[in-house]
Amino acid sequence: MKPHGWSTFRIALLLYPFGAGAAAVNVFFASLILSWLGWPVASAAVSLGLGAVIGAPATWYFARHIRHLMDVADAVPPT
Repeated sequence: MKPHGWSTFRIALLLYPFGAGAAAVNVFFASLILSWLGWPVASAAVSLGLGAVIGAPATWYFARHIRHLMDVADAVPPT
């Protein structure tokens, strides 16, 4: 059976800017929390760089989840 609809790669490619941006914001806020312990606060460039790295696998995992939900929604109900 040939799968129809968008592939996981295509979904991940579309959602990557949002995933990387969310990861960058989380990295920045985590650095703010760690600054209470004496760590330095991450700059915008560091936050964006780490967000781009962390955002790739996170977005891939989320795209797989969305593809699974699409497959479940397209499944034929049992008769």
